[in-house]
Amino acid sequence: MMQDPNQDVRIALQRMRLLRPGEAFRAETLPGGVSSDILRIDLPGRSPGLSFCFKRALAKLKVAADWRAPVERNHAEVEWLRVADALVPQAVPRILGEDTQSGAFAMEYLAPALHPVWKNELRDGNIHAETAAAVARSIAAIHAGTAHRTDLAQRFANDHIFHPIRLEPYLLATAAHHPDCAARLRELAETTARNKVALVHGDLSPKNILVAARGPILLDAECAWYGDPAFDLAFCLNHMLLKCLWQPRWRERYLACFDALASTYLAGVTWEPRAAIEARVAHLLPGLFLGRVDGKSPAEYVTDERDKQRVRRVARRFLLEPTDCLANLRDAWNIELNRRNLNA
Repeated sequence: MMQDPNQDVRIALQRMRLLRPGEAFRAETLPGGVSSDILRIDLPGRSPGLSFCFKRALAKLKVAADWRAPVERNHAEVEWLRVADALVPQAVPRILGEDTQSGAFAMEYLAPALHPVWKNELRDGNIHAETAAAVARSIAAIHAGTAHRTDLAQRFANDHIFHPIRLEPYLLATAAHHPDCAARLRELAETTARNKVALVHGDLSPKNILVAARGPILLDAECAWYGDPAFDLAFCLNHMLLKCLWQPRWRERYLACFDALASTYLAGVTWEPRAAIEARVAHLLPGLFLGRVDGKSPAEYVTDERDKQRVRRVARRFLLEPTDCLANLRDAWNIELNRRNLNA
């Protein structure tokens, strides 16, 4: 008798009480993500038919480097989604069930036709600064609503997850390739790890954000951690800079998104002086920028060695001579891109 390839999924769904004993279901692997298996589950026998997403964390991520992380991060994601939903209703998918035994959970399925991925919109020229501003408003509201909460600091004490999935691959692994910047990169990792201020998403990337009529929907919070909120803004701003290399013709629109993200987020900061968090974001951003060419998770669209050198020039400059102002980083990158166009 042939073994059911989805038997482990079936067992997890039954434990979540989302599948009846003996009930037929279809499982389709969804694209995207390097750290989890994500399936669309269809229950055709229901009236009407029911569809939802099943997500299960992987111990080894789907990248070339040997990058591993604890699978209990799925539980951290579920908990983050619950907290975020209470603070910013409609900004996250609804949780349907969780199976901590297998490191899996289920959430509502959001049809791609009505919920396009922001990364794809940015690639295709559907680039709107208001989308970036809406993302910034949501994440600032989550940070504001969770700042200085000792209960959440205990609930999301996930340093054992955040370090191997964020600080090590983006900052510490990059330090090995740049000895003269290594001390600064290690300092950024240590400072970020120590600063316990608010609930952090940890993977605020356009690939993890859906654009919908109800506003942006935030996904994939398996890096959730109580720590420095500067990480979320720096992580998202990093993508706006890198996208200028992906589709150079839309550089001005990407930089407008950078400006909208930064200004809208900082306007929503209530838990500390705005200048203080802007300085931490501006210090962290060049490290994350460099990490996307020389860390464990290189940006898949930055393949030209000349473009990698452009990233290195700007990132290394601000690692060795830090600025407290995000506009200085943005302007320096814009000047570097102007040189790129002159030499094209």
